[in-house]
Amino acid sequence: MAIDHEIAPPLPPSVTKGSERGSGLLPDRVTEVLRYDVPASVVVFLVALPLSLGIAIASGAPVAAGLIAAVIGGIVAGSFGGSPLQVSGPAAGLTVVVAETINQFGWRMTCFIVLAAGVLQILLGLSRVARAALAVAPVVVHAMLAGIGITIALQQVHVLLGGSSRSSAWQNIIELPEQLLSLQGGGVFIGMVVIVIMLGWRYVPARVRVVPGPLVAVVAGTLLSLALPTDVERIVLNGSLFDAIALPELPSGNWSAVVFAVLTIALIASVESLLCAVAVDKMSARTRTNFDRELVGQGTANVLSGLVGGLPVTGVIVRSATNVQAGARTRASGVLHGVWVLVFSVMLVSVVEQIPKAALAGLLIVIGIQLVKLAHIKSARRTGDLMVYAVTVLGVVFLNLLEGVLIGLGLAFGLLLWRVVRVAIRAEQVPGTQRWLITIDGSATFLALPRLSAQFAKIPPGADVTVEMTVDFLDHAAFEAIEAFERQQRAGGGSVDFVEIGGARMAQATAKPPARSLARSVWDDVLAPWSHDEGDKDPIATGIAAYHRNQAHVVRPHLDELRNRQDPDSFFLTCADSRIVPNVITSSGPGDLFTVRNVGNLVPAEGDDSVEAALRFALEELNVRSVVVCGHSSCGAMAALHAQARVPGVDAWLEHARPSLERFRAGHPVAVAAREAGFGPVDQLAMVNVAVQLENLQRHPAVRKAVAERGAAVSGLFFDIASARVIEVTAHGLARIEDTDHSAASDFM
Repeated sequence: MAIDHEIAPPLPPSVTKGSERGSGLLPDRVTEVLRYDVPASVVVFLVALPLSLGIAIASGAPVAAGLIAAVIGGIVAGSFGGSPLQVSGPAAGLTVVVAETINQFGWRMTCFIVLAAGVLQILLGLSRVARAALAVAPVVVHAMLAGIGITIALQQVHVLLGGSSRSSAWQNIIELPEQLLSLQGGGVFIGMVVIVIMLGWRYVPARVRVVPGPLVAVVAGTLLSLALPTDVERIVLNGSLFDAIALPELPSGNWSAVVFAVLTIALIASVESLLCAVAVDKMSARTRTNFDRELVGQGTANVLSGLVGGLPVTGVIVRSATNVQAGARTRASGVLHGVWVLVFSVMLVSVVEQIPKAALAGLLIVIGIQLVKLAHIKSARRTGDLMVYAVTVLGVVFLNLLEGVLIGLGLAFGLLLWRVVRVAIRAEQVPGTQRWLITIDGSATFLALPRLSAQFAKIPPGADVTVEMTVDFLDHAAFEAIEAFERQQRAGGGSVDFVEIGGARMAQATAKPPARSLARSVWDDVLAPWSHDEGDKDPIATGIAAYHRNQAHVVRPHLDELRNRQDPDSFFLTCADSRIVPNVITSSGPGDLFTVRNVGNLVPAEGDDSVEAALRFALEELNVRSVVVCGHSSCGAMAALHAQARVPGVDAWLEHARPSLERFRAGHPVAVAAREAGFGPVDQLAMVNVAVQLENLQRHPAVRKAVAERGAAVSGLFFDIASARVIEVTAHGLARIEDTDHSAASDFM
């Protein structure tokens, strides 16, 4: 029986809205593409066109290579990839790597490297290891993108000023003053206009923002260059897109460097594509990515792009986010955007050649700056990873991308190792006694030996010691150190008592190789019922021994505060059933609940002194703040009452529950709500019984006085054993109790 119902997913638009179905002349799928994907593809095309040109120029590749990659990324990766709404093409994240590769090997050999990287991506996808590429610390990825952005911005500042980018970030920085002295005013003005438009586009009215900001900025820069009486350098395309197709050149040597470049491009392109796909999944609930298929699609696109002279292809978050926001529904949008780029590149070459380089430089400067996200820096600071972020950024900017990422990954792994294996060890004398307490919390490994030794040295020989171990991993070296300390203390006349709270235990340390204990095993030890497979052992005695060994030390400080008084929050009346553990289902501890139990959790109107005495004592002497009645599913008392069965010794007691049976048969609102929630008749009666006992309590003089004078609350609960969930029972129905940090209780009715 399931009562925590899931909300059914929304039906497709073609089902929920008849007006959106096909017209009868066209299938629904075609109608959906025409209505949603075609307009979205045009918007993505307008964003992709200037970015593709700018990335090609920033990479030092032929301008047409960016357009070729945009066409192939859209059509091929869009058709075969595993993320339907992701849009692929040349990406700023690979700009620095491609520029270094071209500088080292030349353009045509770089095309071969792109092709080989694509083959490697296909093999990785077919091997079904795509998700492994996601095992990269997000802070390193964020820092890598920030470093790339800074590098692009430093390069393009020189282009905007009328010069050319230098070979390294350091050279770009130190030669900037000299470039400022020889700047070209017209180009600088055009570039600054583009930057202002890009930065200010978010503030224009929403209806105007339908037109992509990069397109507006580049068009405005181009028109200014044609209107101003100044000579600016423009993009040069030698013929159409088909004229720019160039076959790759095989390396003639230095294969180790070639392999290194292939691995670098394949790794970065794969990680960027997969992370982009994850981001798209978060933006749209309509699709989920098949990561292995996505890697095969990206690899296929890179094979073809390298074969015909295009830049590396990867998933691009800017285009993909635009695609989702523009309302795309299927992969047709990404494919069509590639078609539009192809048509434009073939038929409107002369238009592209009017774009000034300064305009694209301004565009790339903004794109580079936007890769440095303040939210990522704040997140790194909040999670303690700011050093990893800073070191990775500096490595990418001043060394190269791969070395910077490897340094960042190494530092992130070292930090992770330190966080995971570190252990807190403290030795202190228990106040007012001669006993010492040693607490060991974390993973006890050989790395902890210096700290263990230092803390053990604080304890006088022969002193009595309690060792509290909240340890999830205990290797042989740490075990031997603790065992040696125990022997020394006992030899000096002292005692050593172990309190083992964590899953790793001293007794098991030498029985098998060390393994990390799962946190759930600790809870299973505490909450699981007794095992009845232990022969003639007395379970009570065994349980008490385990309590003394594992829990008594933990609960002792809490009990010490209650040694002379109790101050319970609630009077808690529940059934005597052995499956109901009030402190577990309410996450309460010693002193929280004043618990009374009887068969059927009944509040007799008269004829029972036990509940009466407990209730008055709780309300008038202990001043509890709430009164709770808790029933449960599969209740034997309610089953007997419902079946009118004769149970010797219990029949007379169950007469107190007869009003509950009568109200149930009369169609009590709680019974109706329970039936609608999927409960059977006996459980419906059990819930009605809780509601009736609440009515009895609310008529009780002591309860009425506490409610009137102190605002005491009276409430009902029902514990569903099968689902281990607690439901609130009200006078008129049921309510689901949710986490108060997230949402309030919601009615079942």
